[in-house]
Amino acid sequence: MKITKICCIGAGYVGGPTMAVIAKKNPNIEVTIVDINEERIAAWNDKDVSKLPIYEPGLAEIVEETRGKNLFFSTAIDEAIAAAEMIFISVNTPTKTYGKGKGMAADLKYVELCARNIAEVAKTDKIVVEKSTLPVRTAQAIKSILHNTGNGVNFSILSNPEFLAEGTAIQDLLNPDRVLIGGESEDAIESLANIYGSWVPQDRILRTNVWSSELSKLTANAFLAQRISSINAISELCEHTEANVNEVAKAIGMDSRIGPKFLNASIGFGGSCFQKDILNLVYIARSYGLNAVADYWEQVILLNDHQKRRFSDNLISTLYNTVSGKKIAMLGWAFKKDTNDTRESAAIYVADHLLNEQANIAVYDPKVTSKKVQADLNYLNTRTAEENNTLVKSYNDPYETSKDAHAIAIMTEWDEFKTYDWQKIYDNMKKPAFIFDGRNILDKTEMESIGFEYSSIGK
Repeated sequence: MKITKICCIGAGYVGGPTMAVIAKKNPNIEVTIVDINEERIAAWNDKDVSKLPIYEPGLAEIVEETRGKNLFFSTAIDEAIAAAEMIFISVNTPTKTYGKGKGMAADLKYVELCARNIAEVAKTDKIVVEKSTLPVRTAQAIKSILHNTGNGVNFSILSNPEFLAEGTAIQDLLNPDRVLIGGESEDAIESLANIYGSWVPQDRILRTNVWSSELSKLTANAFLAQRISSINAISELCEHTEANVNEVAKAIGMDSRIGPKFLNASIGFGGSCFQKDILNLVYIARSYGLNAVADYWEQVILLNDHQKRRFSDNLISTLYNTVSGKKIAMLGWAFKKDTNDTRESAAIYVADHLLNEQANIAVYDPKVTSKKVQADLNYLNTRTAEENNTLVKSYNDPYETSKDAHAIAIMTEWDEFKTYDWQKIYDNMKKPAFIFDGRNILDKTEMESIGFEYSSIGK
């Protein structure tokens, strides 16, 4: 089938960038991204591309180039579904907070709602593409819903998981390691492969069955997270043996069988995918009675939680076992640099722990708003919104953030943090002035020469 119109349901961190690049590379295909969130769609349509709801290097330029030509953002979901030959489902699949599988299984209610909406609206044959990260065999549920409409429409179901890293998503899309397409219909697979083939070499477009495609996404994220937890486990050992985790990571990373990526010791991983996908993998393994498999992968999460708590505990113990009434400046709130995404950010949980000890928190992040910081803390339900608003203040300037602070905690590896006038920051802090470098981005010798008491991960 030659595709001329695409609809993507979901204008989030996956749907927005992916469709923007597809539109850029396929000018003859009309791409419409739809979402029920009117505020989000309005932000995507804002003439000022600096106000896009998602910050991703290179994204604004592509949206500006394609929007209104062959890339459109709309809340008219039914109309877009009806017109499209290919429909991407790119909605949120959070971890369940209720019922069976609470805290582990993926909540598929939004995916099911999409499938039922497509089934109700479609009057012509459609290719339906799973773009959201989904448990293995979810395609079967989507297929069952779509094929039982009784309206004679034929649906082909494909799995096309994303392998994007936030902060480099556009480059990951423009030059992917691989594009994975799983499905039963060869014609449908080739229709999608031809879209990607406008810029991705054919040897990087992998064709599998739908179940392998779904499981590959969960497995890829689990393996990456495992590497982070592995080096973080070694970081704690380094601190007790006077080894340097950076030197250890470099030594093992030069082994071609291991490689250097994802070996940066830190406060831990965050983001929307790693924890969610591993918990999903654990739940699936347990549902098949594979308890040894489930225990193995669950340990990756437990170690990550331990690393965040260890960082908080170290800060408290270093500040003479009390942070009550003390100002702690947190530089960074996003879970990683070059994104405004805060989902599962280590900063949220470290701040929560410090607030339980009655600390006052000052936050600066170049891309995260005060409203988002408060929403993240309120979501934990540890304190009232009024208490969080009183104890946590956000600033637009790192120097004001750190003024009169007892300690600075670096939570996100933003490049700009390396360029600050740290002497000026030191001069305006309470003494002794402490830095807790949760991302290992500052030079220990330089910081100590200024006068800071410096602490980092794994050194």
